[in-house]
Amino acid sequence: MAQPFDVCIRGAGVVGRTLALLLARDGLRVALLAEPAAAGTAQTDVRAYALNGAARALLESLRSWPDDAFATAVLGMQVCGDDGGEVNFSAAIQGAPALAWIVDVPALEARLAEAVRYQPLVEVVQAPQSAALIVVCEGRGSRARTEFGVDFDVTPYAQQAIAARLSCEKPHAQIAHQWFADNEILAFLPLGGEQGNSVAVVWSVPQERIAPLLALEPGEFARQLGAASHDALGTLTLDSERAAWPLQWARANRWVGQQAGQSWALAGDAAHTVHPLAGQGLNLGLADAAELARVLQEREHWRSVGDPRLLRRYERARKADVLSMGLATDGLQQLFARGTGPWQALRNWGMNGFEHSGPLKTWLARRAMGLR
Repeated sequence: MAQPFDVCIRGAGVVGRTLALLLARDGLRVALLAEPAAAGTAQTDVRAYALNGAARALLESLRSWPDDAFATAVLGMQVCGDDGGEVNFSAAIQGAPALAWIVDVPALEARLAEAVRYQPLVEVVQAPQSAALIVVCEGRGSRARTEFGVDFDVTPYAQQAIAARLSCEKPHAQIAHQWFADNEILAFLPLGGEQGNSVAVVWSVPQERIAPLLALEPGEFARQLGAASHDALGTLTLDSERAAWPLQWARANRWVGQQAGQSWALAGDAAHTVHPLAGQGLNLGLADAAELARVLQEREHWRSVGDPRLLRRYERARKADVLSMGLATDGLQQLFARGTGPWQALRNWGMNGFEHSGPLKTWLARRAMGLR
């Protein structure tokens, strides 16, 4: 007779697989429900994640950190406003090996899938399984969240993000770049290691700009990116397909609960999404997984993993951190969406003031790096 599962995780993305491995390491038996992959996803995924030191340490503890060729250390970051504002960050000044690492999505997913395959306490299933606790890691469009009656408060932005890969005339020198313009945010994230000259692009643009940009032939699209980036890395060449998705700030009103005697919890994008301008989305999701695993591992011996009081410890621990990041990214997005004139002068004045703010700048940089 098969042993019952302790936890069923619905969603086998990066957060779901990471959580499954953490729980199995602590001796829990886990069912991991994987949705069938969309045709061609593995070949066309051009995204890259900016992962901080805490995320790296977590994945390394599970032997799931990608090889160096797929995880480029960011040694510095230059953020430019639309009227002379500028902020610079340096890993050396922070006394850290990197501000973050830019990680290739397919490479990370492959390492996690391999680790799951060799973990005997994790069983990949094709249908929901009975368990003391259901954890929903299905992403922003989660069906299970709706089934559990959770309200998902969504604030849509009048923007979409475009992701692509570029080759650059100049090497990136492991510097990430970000340009804030009138209702647009462009980020170049370094790829290919120390000597690399390729970048992952995340370009947040107004809704009405999406269709025309996606319709451009590759050379013209690259030229427009060159103009938006002030030719900082020289002539650009588009190396990939382009992907686009709508942007939003969203948060669930409840992260944990019970329905008909079944305990559940949300993690990752099923619980919250933020604007990608700070590159913190997956860092927040992995922090959810780490905290939930910690709470379950440290539970009193007489508590079930589905104990509501236990799950509320997880909710309390994570909600404030996620809310503060959501408010910060939303505030920046709103500030740069307000056009030119007085707002333009104010935001660039603020950027230059922040550049010389000393302890405040250091504190925020270390927070983004996953340091406390």
